[in-house]
Amino acid sequence: MGASTSRNSESGHGGGEGLDQVGGQLYVSLKMENYKLNGELTPHVYGSVPLVGSWDSSKALPMERESTSIWELSFVVPPNHETLDFKFLLKPKYQATPCIVEEGPNRLLTRGALQGDRRLALFRISNDEVLEYRVLIKADRVSPFDLAASWRAYLENLQPSTVRGIPDVSINSAPDTSIENGSAVTLELDLEHYVIPAPASAASTMTYAANMAETPRSLGPSRNSSSADTTTTYSNGTNENSQSLCLKDMEATISDNPIVAAAPGMVDKSVGAVSPLRKQDGQRGFLVDRGVGSPRHARSSSATIIMSGDLKLDSQVKTMPAAAGAVAAAAIADQMLGPKEDRKLAIVLVGLPARGKTFTAAKLTRYLRWLGHETKHFNVGKYRRLKHGANQSADFFRGDNPEGIEARNEVAALAMEDMLLWMQEGGQVGIFDATNSTRGRRNMLMKMAEGKSKIIFLETICNDQKIIERNIRLKIQQSPDYADEPDFEAGLKDFKERLANYERVYEPVEEGSYIKMIDMVSGQGGQIQVNNISGYLPGRIVFFLVNTHLTPRPILLTRHGESVDNVRGRIGGDSVLSEAGELYAKKLANFVEKRLKSERTASIWTSTLQRTILSANSIVGFPKIQWRALDEINAGVCDGMTYEEIKKNMPEEYEARKKDKLRYRYPRGESYLDVIQRLEPVIIELERQRAPVVVISHQAVLRALYAYFADKPLKEIPHIEVPLHTIVEIQMGVIGVQEKRYKLMD
Repeated sequence: MGASTSRNSESGHGGGEGLDQVGGQLYVSLKMENYKLNGELTPHVYGSVPLVGSWDSSKALPMERESTSIWELSFVVPPNHETLDFKFLLKPKYQATPCIVEEGPNRLLTRGALQGDRRLALFRISNDEVLEYRVLIKADRVSPFDLAASWRAYLENLQPSTVRGIPDVSINSAPDTSIENGSAVTLELDLEHYVIPAPASAASTMTYAANMAETPRSLGPSRNSSSADTTTTYSNGTNENSQSLCLKDMEATISDNPIVAAAPGMVDKSVGAVSPLRKQDGQRGFLVDRGVGSPRHARSSSATIIMSGDLKLDSQVKTMPAAAGAVAAAAIADQMLGPKEDRKLAIVLVGLPARGKTFTAAKLTRYLRWLGHETKHFNVGKYRRLKHGANQSADFFRGDNPEGIEARNEVAALAMEDMLLWMQEGGQVGIFDATNSTRGRRNMLMKMAEGKSKIIFLETICNDQKIIERNIRLKIQQSPDYADEPDFEAGLKDFKERLANYERVYEPVEEGSYIKMIDMVSGQGGQIQVNNISGYLPGRIVFFLVNTHLTPRPILLTRHGESVDNVRGRIGGDSVLSEAGELYAKKLANFVEKRLKSERTASIWTSTLQRTILSANSIVGFPKIQWRALDEINAGVCDGMTYEEIKKNMPEEYEARKKDKLRYRYPRGESYLDVIQRLEPVIIELERQRAPVVVISHQAVLRALYAYFADKPLKEIPHIEVPLHTIVEIQMGVIGVQEKRYKLMD
């Protein structure tokens, strides 16, 4: 990613040029137009298996009437599909009459590009009569999940997929109106009737994200802290011996710390934020290289910009991760808890207050931990409160206050020293969370990390005043800095003064390796600039940040209804639901209807196994998506056995699994680490969604998904309780992650 990249991702229409450049699926639309349609003949498509039936005319796929003169057939195919050869035919209303195949050679569609330029389909009815149809073929790259999530908005233009045999993801977007939702099984009108207590360790929005950061090892509690306050104050003289890093030793490094106002053009004082980076008309899509207006924001010649902004399916391309598909290579999963990259990585946050730095840091920490990377979050504000108290006024943060500058740099150095020491002890990724708003501060950190860790600056920039104002108010409500301030308006005034002090000296990142998130927090668009970034892990971090946002939405996790194999105690398999499972399916449909009645863009995700599909059958009004990545853990040769049978016939395997359920891999099957590896695209897509999602899956899979949201250590995943007939609602949003559980059946 170090080189400058420029790419336009607008979809091709028929030409297909550039469609292989980015991820996604190909949405293919075939249309035939004739103003003198014969009502006795129905246009069909037939051709290569499995995309459009077969060359057997009896299996040809019928085209549907879009208007009085146009017939249409649409389907989704993988972007790397083999050449699709097909033809149109007219099938008579009465089977006794033979079909009429279009004249000429087969039509060829390769990677979204139609070979040749045949805009007409000719059908010879007799020696004297030839029917002429105008042909329109269009191939757009879309995400099937965006298609599903916004189905109603596009129902008039897009038709449900008729693809058969896609191995990883498929969609059944048409509501099944033949099933009466809930049947005779209904729930109480008040869904709170079914709420049960969440585990004591469940994530809660009441926890301030910075308080969840790493506890400073170099600072100790004062014995004079007030017991009446939940925020403990620490004396300035605590653990002086541990503060071996003195700022006087770094005078050369921090002497350029700015005390005067920044140069014109850097700060827009009228809005109190970094000058907006205006989008330029006519440039859109993925990896679009564009300049910015302010000279203070001039990008390095090696910088890359990744666009995430304001994309609409009907005119622009949406990018998304490919589905995980088959089990990832075992070696890749083994590496998750095996040898790590030799280079330690420090992600250093940069940005003005109230720009979402701490929440971004906490979210990134959770993601990397879930992937198996030893990661910790170090929040300098936590160090400052412990060292100097939580009740510092805005004057403490002035750029012309030498004592304040020295004190803030001191705690930043202490936090950095702790992080580097932790890395020397085996840590891999440190997230350093502070404003780091001046070049002097960043130079200090780079000097400290030299030879010990690679630094990547992660700068968060927001130009939306509504979002900034919302974040400021949340800060006043949640931050320990204002816990002792009873007057909200007084706290608000003080924080805005603090923010103004930071704005006067703020210097955007222009040095080293960096990632800039520009207007990304709303989830409605924005940019990511990438400069001098290389390596597998930094690449994964960029990919995660491109797809994440703070839009509040619920995610509902539930196992399928009880299956026949559940009753028999057999693992794996693909059995149908038991009587109790069928009852739960109806109750689940009733619950979803009540809980998501105002969320018409929600979607239902299942595995490809029939017990989850059957559990979702009664849910109507929402598109349904099948993920092979959501299939239950593959038990290999043990599939269909009971644990007692495994213990009796394969005692070594039974004991090996008992000793280490996380790493244990069933013979010819999977381990929990394998499951996590194939679930990463699901997590990315869940993070990217702005609408509610109901995930109906299996115990091992839901354990892994739940562990991500609840920030559980990997070693705990195989032991997380995910009971049958219970719904876990994860509420995601700007204030964090909150959990609620509903038990619909005993």
